[in-house]
Amino acid sequence: MKLKQVTQRLPMPAANIENLQERRFWLQCERAYTYQPIYKTDGRLLAVELLTVVTHPREPDRRIPPDRYFSELPVRQRLMVIDEQLSVLEARAAFFQQNQVLASVNIDGPTLLTMREHSELLDRANRLEWVRFELVEHIRLPQDSSFASVCELGPLWLDDFGTGMANFSALSEVRYDYIKVARELFTMLRKTPEGQNLFTLLLQLMNRYCEGVIVEGVETEEEWRDVQASPALAAQGYFLSRPVSFDTLERVMLRLS
Repeated sequence: MKLKQVTQRLPMPAANIENLQERRFWLQCERAYTYQPIYKTDGRLLAVELLTVVTHPREPDRRIPPDRYFSELPVRQRLMVIDEQLSVLEARAAFFQQNQVLASVNIDGPTLLTMREHSELLDRANRLEWVRFELVEHIRLPQDSSFASVCELGPLWLDDFGTGMANFSALSEVRYDYIKVARELFTMLRKTPEGQNLFTLLLQLMNRYCEGVIVEGVETEEEWRDVQASPALAAQGYFLSRPVSFDTLERVMLRLS
């Protein structure tokens, strides 16, 4: 008796299909870039922060939170985005060099550590001496890592101090160039006279661990005046400037009037 060969395709579990669809969604997302100026308390332009605008072709008018987007990408893809961001900045190198202005680029801990293994990308970042990487989440360094290996990327900034894991434990592990204080901490402390005094003492202490403190999320003139009267080096926020297109970079105010 001749046996009849039967081929049966096993159904793919619904969960796997959903995972594939979700992965495809994130890979289809599109990126555009804006910047937000960072001004010293004396009104001079210190730096601009590169910001990522994320959308999906199905809903081009709806912005996707960048932190959610990057959390869904594998590290390999995040490195590709870093390379893309460096290209955007490198095209405007003359502005940064002539005006002695810095540019900050957000990077997460795993991507920062993995970048050490990609010599071409690392060399490119080091050539742009005015670029600073801004650590958007603090992670404890693995046992086989050292401060020297992390500093291959040049001076680092710490973002959102006062939220999540960006706290005093971060300051003892890496010497940051600048530390950015989250708006949530700033607004909470300035509500009372005691909090305002604590804010001053906090910044004085933080200045021991870095070259300067930048206050994020300054939205009113009163908040700006408070920052100017504090030990902070600089600030950024909607009162000083909203995020704007890189096409306007050459027209950015180098000093606030």
